[in-house]
Amino acid sequence: MACEISPQGVIAARSASATAALSSVARVELASGAVVPGLKPGNVVDRVAVAAAIRKALESVDAKPNSRNADMTLVIPDAAARVLLLDFDALTTKQAEALPIVRFRLKKLLPFDADEAMVSYQVMSTSRGLVRVLAVAIPPDVLSEYETVTREAGFEPGAVLPSTLAALAALENDGPSLLVNANGIGVTAAIVQNGVLLLHRSVDLQDHTGNAYASTESSLPPSPALPPEETAQDLQKVPFSSEIAQAVSVAAAYFEDTLATSPGMVLSAGPLGAEKLGRMLRDEGVGPEEGLSVRELVDSSSLLSDAVVASVPRSWLSSVTGALRG
Repeated sequence: MACEISPQGVIAARSASATAALSSVARVELASGAVVPGLKPGNVVDRVAVAAAIRKALESVDAKPNSRNADMTLVIPDAAARVLLLDFDALTTKQAEALPIVRFRLKKLLPFDADEAMVSYQVMSTSRGLVRVLAVAIPPDVLSEYETVTREAGFEPGAVLPSTLAALAALENDGPSLLVNANGIGVTAAIVQNGVLLLHRSVDLQDHTGNAYASTESSLPPSPALPPEETAQDLQKVPFSSEIAQAVSVAAAYFEDTLATSPGMVLSAGPLGAEKLGRMLRDEGVGPEEGLSVRELVDSSSLLSDAVVASVPRSWLSSVTGALRG
C-alpha cells in the first residue's frame, strides 16, 4: 500500500506486487488549509480531518487499520523536504562513516539544522574522482507530523518519500526523461537518465501560512532566467502559469545542455494534470512549437480496469504508483 498526503487531499493505492498494475485507488479531498507543507512545524494543521481522510482513503482500498498488515509507504509534499545533489571527490561505501560526511556538507545548504535533520542519501553515480550523491533532508518535527497523523489513522508509515522522488520510480524506460510535478503550491522539475537523477529543482509558490510567494531551492546554479536576487514581492506579481512555464523552460535548457538533445516530451505528475500543464506551456510560449509535448506519467496500463474510478484522475496517481514500484 501507498498513501500520499497533499494539500489537495489524500490518495491511497495498492497493488499485488512492485511490478503489478494498481488494483485499487481512492481519493479523499481535504479542505483548503488542512495541510500547509513547509520546512517548519505546522504542516498538518487539521490533524483530525487529515487522519480521517487517510483512514477513509486506505479503507477504500481494502486496508485494515490497526492490523498486522497496516504498514504502508508514505508520500509527503516536496515542500516539506529538501532534495539535493552533492558531488564528492570520494565517499566511503560504509554508511556509518559516509552519513556524517553528507550531513556535514548539508550544513551550509539547508535552511534548517542539518545536525538534527532526518537525512538519507543514495549514490547516484561514481566515476574517477567524482561521486554524485542524492541527499534528502527533512526537519524531524515536520516528519513527525506526517508520521503521527498516519499512526492516528491506524496505519504504520514505513518508507517516507517526497512526492517527486516517489513519482520518478514510475518511469517506464531508462532513457532521458523530464518530469514536471506541479500543483497549486509549487512545481518540481526532475531529469533522470538510466535511473540516475541529474536534476531536481523545486520552486515553492506559497509560504508556511499558505500565502502566495515564490522561493527557489535548486540543485543547479542560479539560472539567469530566475535571478537569486529577485524578491518575493517581485515574484508575487508573476502569474502561477508563468512560474510553471519558467520552471519547465529552465529544466528543458538544462536537459539540452547536459544531454545534448531536446527533451521532446514532458511527463506530467501531480494534480495539475498533463492537459492543463500543456495549455499553460502553450499560453506561455513553451510548447509544441518548441518541440515539447506533455503527457501523463501514469498511463492506463498502470491500472487494472476495475481500479479506475472517475473520482481519481490519473494525474493524481503518479507518486503512489512510483512508491509502490520503488
